[in-house]
Amino acid sequence: MSSSLSRPRFNRGRRQALQLLGTTAFSWTLAAHYANAQGTPVSGAPAQLRIGYQKSAVNLVVLKQHGVLEKRFPQTQINWLEFPAGPQLLEALSVGSLDFGLTGDSPPVFAQAAGKDLRYVGAEPPKPESSAILVQADSPLQALADLKGKKVALQKGSSAHYLLVRALDKAGIAWADIQPVYLAPADARAAFERKSVDAWAIWDPYYAATEISIRPRVLTNGEGLSGNNAFYLSSKGLVERHPQVIRALFDELTRADQLVQTTRKEVVQLVAAFSGLEANVVNRFIGRRPSSPTTLLSPAIVADQQRVADAFFRLGVIPRQVRVADIVWQPTAEQYAKYAQLNSSAPSVAAKI
Repeated sequence: MSSSLSRPRFNRGRRQALQLLGTTAFSWTLAAHYANAQGTPVSGAPAQLRIGYQKSAVNLVVLKQHGVLEKRFPQTQINWLEFPAGPQLLEALSVGSLDFGLTGDSPPVFAQAAGKDLRYVGAEPPKPESSAILVQADSPLQALADLKGKKVALQKGSSAHYLLVRALDKAGIAWADIQPVYLAPADARAAFERKSVDAWAIWDPYYAATEISIRPRVLTNGEGLSGNNAFYLSSKGLVERHPQVIRALFDELTRADQLVQTTRKEVVQLVAAFSGLEANVVNRFIGRRPSSPTTLLSPAIVADQQRVADAFFRLGVIPRQVRVADIVWQPTAEQYAKYAQLNSSAPSVAAKI
């Protein structure tokens, strides 16, 4: 972190100029894209829509930076709030400070177990390569079994928490046989760089930034361990009173993802300019990210998420067993078709949901 802050001012200015050029080019691309496939304004939307996001929420960032939702919901005040991780985002959602947001797999489990009132409404495809357990390049740890007795930094209740649980299971190590050090990402990176912890379980873009700046070794990523699923969650009130808004959000998120896939270079510049991350960091983490249309939760995704919940309950880190399906939004096909008619969008987008 400190190395990026100490770079000469000239380099920062040059990088910002390049990012501005990329953002401008992307603005032209986006304008052309939406001129050909713009959803109609949504009727009956709430007076205010508060959306929570993280730096890795690429599709949401595209929508935010170009005022897409402000056009789709012209009678609605759109407020955007950034969070460092999913647990903080869902806490805001559960206390009524947010209406809609994106998190990884573990935060909703902890929120449901704590009795928070929220709903799973959508999901993106798995991203197993986007999270990892890192060790220093010169670390003596060579395999997952070597984590026994070691200090591992992680954000409690995050997707990285579940990755670590699965990694220990694979290695035959009990949770009690490691020393978890619960830290938010920025503090965890500082501890990792000081070598005050032996390993760090983390997700993108923090993973990509660390990978490029200090070149750690990857002990494992999520492949074969965790799908690292991403979920859109909503307040109960938004789902019950404005389901057509959820459908319209899905349409715009999926359309944004189509743009991410077809204009990768411009998206990298846009996200870099927005987030303050180096373009090569953004390119790295977007490169690990598959095409990510937004869909309703399939039975397979619900079952996978139930396995996450069951694993945390077995460990005793959540206070009660939860049934994920109890808080999953499941409109009937007829209802969903009706929402599509209320908010007609580009046919190619609607067909993918």
